[in-house]
Amino acid sequence: QYSFKEVFGTRVVQKELFEVVAKPLVEDLIRGKNGLLFTYGVTGSGKTHTMTGSPGDGGLLPRCLDMIFNSIGPFQAKRFLLGGLGTALHLNSAVPGGLLPPCPSPSLLCRRQIDPEFADMINVQDHCKVEEVDEDNVYSVFVSYIEIYNNYIYDLLEEVPFEPIKPKWNNCNTPVRNGDFIPPQSKMLREDQNHNMYVTGCTEVEVKSTEEAFEVFWRGQKKRRIANTQLNRESSRSHSVFIIKLAQAPLDADGDNVLQEKEQITLSQLSLVDLAGSERTNRTRAEGNRLREAGNINQSLMTLRTCIEVLRENQMYGTNKMVPYRDSKLTHLFKNYFDGEGKVRMIVCVNPKAEDYEESLQVMRFAEMTQEVEVARPVDRALCGLTPGRRFRNQAFREELSRKLEMRGGPINGEADEQSDTEMFVQTFPPLPSCELLDINDDQTLPRLIEILEKRHKLRQMLSEEFAKNVLSFKTMLQEFDSSVISKENYIQVKLSEKEKTIAGQKTELERLEKKIKTLEYKIEILEKTATIYEEDKRNLQQELESKSQKLQRQVSDKRKLEARLQGMVAETTMKWEKECERRVAAKQLEMQNKLWVKDEKLKQLKAIVTEPKHEKPERPSRERDREKPGQRSVSPPPVPNAPPVRLRHRRSRSAGERWVDHKPPSNLPTETVLQPHVPHSITVAAASEKALAKCDKYMLTHQELASDGEIETKLIK
Repeated sequence: QYSFKEVFGTRVVQKELFEVVAKPLVEDLIRGKNGLLFTYGVTGSGKTHTMTGSPGDGGLLPRCLDMIFNSIGPFQAKRFLLGGLGTALHLNSAVPGGLLPPCPSPSLLCRRQIDPEFADMINVQDHCKVEEVDEDNVYSVFVSYIEIYNNYIYDLLEEVPFEPIKPKWNNCNTPVRNGDFIPPQSKMLREDQNHNMYVTGCTEVEVKSTEEAFEVFWRGQKKRRIANTQLNRESSRSHSVFIIKLAQAPLDADGDNVLQEKEQITLSQLSLVDLAGSERTNRTRAEGNRLREAGNINQSLMTLRTCIEVLRENQMYGTNKMVPYRDSKLTHLFKNYFDGEGKVRMIVCVNPKAEDYEESLQVMRFAEMTQEVEVARPVDRALCGLTPGRRFRNQAFREELSRKLEMRGGPINGEADEQSDTEMFVQTFPPLPSCELLDINDDQTLPRLIEILEKRHKLRQMLSEEFAKNVLSFKTMLQEFDSSVISKENYIQVKLSEKEKTIAGQKTELERLEKKIKTLEYKIEILEKTATIYEEDKRNLQQELESKSQKLQRQVSDKRKLEARLQGMVAETTMKWEKECERRVAAKQLEMQNKLWVKDEKLKQLKAIVTEPKHEKPERPSRERDREKPGQRSVSPPPVPNAPPVRLRHRRSRSAGERWVDHKPPSNLPTETVLQPHVPHSITVAAASEKALAKCDKYMLTHQELASDGEIETKLIK
């Protein structure tokens, strides 16, 4: 999503676009300020159509020309007047002598009929003009048309013997070059004493009407380089720049003549730039020259984008990186605009085709970034110091003088100011009588004529004296008025200097406040970023705290469960050891009883042996006899079996060694494991008793305890 100052839909008309975008630039041009208008977008998006328009609906360029001439029409200077004053030295320093090079037929452009090829384009129905035009100035308009092709500047208004773009072809489809053919020469960029960029040797034509200016444009438009590509049938292969320069010169104090001072001439410029569209070679499948043209177009647009990015970075972070204006002729030509000498506007043309989606995103991203670049405000032009309204005051004076002369019977052709004051007075005398002498003896005519002439002479002297007195009084009054004007002028100059000091102080304060505002905005931005980081850290810490709390609650719950389990295990272990002690006591008691029973059995057997009859045994020789007769050994009698220790007829139980006591305490938990202990011929008891132990001779205890991993461990103790 991208945001712009103004967005126009698909049904927008040229008039609405002109009112919003180009009209403020024309108003600034007439007020003496510079302007620059770009049309930017991918190839085939309608940039050239936006600039030139179509038949019946003129584009931005003819509407700008129409508005300029509608505004300055009554105040235009005579042709070559401002050029003769040396304006050309400022407009184009390559032209010697201060005179503009005339168009091949500049006087015939307005006389002949308009070319029907573009007549409908300049027929603007909605005429508009600037209301606040300085009526004490005279104006002249100069136009030039250049193109930037493969990073070279060419003059589209330059006259050459043959067509420089499309040479003649023979039957073999090979170009035929004539010896008289002069190829178009590239122009150089130069910088004047005011650090303004201009094109050396560029043709500038003085025009007096919209039709004449647009015909000059159309003549150069036919020479512009276009080509047929995969994306556009008539694709612009160069950046075109149509420059409109307006020269303003103030009238003198009487409002009759133009001031003969170069310092008083104000120059302003409006540049209308039709940029070539950015394109990708994988879509256009360009080869050879077309591939080279596309590479140069994309390189110049990339340089323009780099310059905008560096300007934006310098303004945002207060750095002083060098802006690479010289990397491209396009950015080098308009360096002054980016440095603050004028207003810059950009029209982004977007094609809604799905194939142009990615390139349109790049275009809109760059266009949105250009809105963040701020340039310095241009310096207002200096005032000439003359009284406003001089032109109309002079016209009113001439009309009043003509009216008075007409009332007195004098000339009304406006040449009365060339007559002497004496002749004006003589015209008021009555006519002389007839001075013809018909008779030689006539002595009345000459004396009467002498008398009338003497009266006229006396009246003339009297009128001359009165006129001298009036002149003297008028001079005195004029001197007084002049002294008062001088005093007022000095007073005004003092006040003006004070106001200028105040304005300078206010400007300094304003600059300081603006710097402070920028610093505060930068700090606010940093604080907002810091606050955002802190809020994010806060959210992360809150989430971590919640997770820790949940973990702590789980640990507390596990601890409680463990404590309950430990208490159960302690109680179980206590009961187990109590039962174990009881079992051991019972086992000891049983063992003692068994021992007593065995002893009783032995005693019974002894008693039985004692009570049985004794058998005779052979007398054994003594040891001494055996020592005396070592070689003789007697034969031992057969062994007599002793009586068994138990009764011979005592019957033991067949299952005495196979019965088990399976002791399973009631606190044990049932296990659902696959392998379960199986003890045949067992007696399962919850608590060991003497009666159960007396019946069995093998004992097995099933014991359960909590292992280290939290599982229940079952042990079988036999």
